[in-house]
Amino acid sequence: FLPLILVFVVFYFFMIRPQMKKQRQVQDMLKALKVGDRVVTSGGIYGNVVGLKDDTVVLKIDDNVKVELARHAVAGVIAR
Repeated sequence: FLPLILVFVVFYFFMIRPQMKKQRQVQDMLKALKVGDRVVTSGGIYGNVVGLKDDTVVLKIDDNVKVELARHAVAGVIAR
């Protein structure tokens, strides 16, 4: 049983734990979104956050062009 337990422990520390940590960071980033943030979506669209709802984000991607998308579609916040 010892080799099986060691394989599980190694698998946990190299695969499961880092994935959980990354998922937690993404959730924290999505919760911390605020109006004025510059973001990129999972589809590669860059825009500025102009509105927030519970599950959606309104992005201004150009003059007179606003897009409403799911909050989980935001891939990251761009540092200015």
